Amino acid sequence: MTRIRVVAAEGIGRITLARPEKKNALDEQAARELSAALERFGADAGIRVVLLDAEGKDFCAGADLAALERSLGADDEAQLNDAKALGSVFEAIRRLPQPVVAAVRGRALAGGAGLASACDIVVASDDARFGYPEVGVGFVPAMVMTMLRRAMGEKHAFDLVATGRVIDAREALALGLVSRVSSADSFEEDVEKLLARLSAAPPAAIRITKRLFYDLDSLDFAAGLDLGARVNVEARATEEFREGVRGFVARRKSAP
Repeated sequence: MTRIRVVAAEGIGRITLARPEKKNALDEQAARELSAALERFGADAGIRVVLLDAEGKDFCAGADLAALERSLGADDEAQLNDAKALGSVFEAIRRLPQPVVAAVRGRALAGGAGLASACDIVVASDDARFGYPEVGVGFVPAMVMTMLRRAMGEKHAFDLVATGRVIDAREALALGLVSRVSSADSFEEDVEKLLARLSAAPPAAIRITKRLFYDLDSLDFAAGLDLGARVNVEARATEEFREGVRGFVARRKSAP
């Protein structure tokens, strides 16, 4: 792999965008490498949580414009395959059984902002910046809108994609684009604490929680409650749940 680095240790799978000289811009090869890494971790029962971060000052500047320029003469099928490669990464993150944490420093723009928002949890350094500037070059932030519309209300989302303005981490937090903001000084420590907490949680409970969370997308209120009841029964059948309940009751009985 030439666009990313992949490391796994102590229940944590780490995927690092590794083209800082290109501000970690995404092309079709990068998308395919990301999909392959996610598939590898998804099939590994020993991986409890996946981290997506980046080398250099910026998380990801979006699409590799040099690669896009080279593709200008390609036919529609080739263009569609290129676009779908990044869409497959977004889908893979959502399908992955484990939670995926994005750790964002510097700029996350266009497809880079979409890549971050496709993750289950987004931790941003207070120096992070987010934006969808595609309209400025006559392009459309098409692949990222699915995540953006889910992350925030229509008015805020359309404002961002129509104006292309770049927002700071605090505004991104207020709008729902990121989960939490950490100071630059404590950013790495805060990310590691979050990873440790997720990796220490009962894995079946985390996986079932993630699956249900996204399965609710297409259901109405009553159907969501019905699915929740069925998943409740599934969770009760796990040994993790039984051990957890027994341990809780035992601690309550022994408490003074």
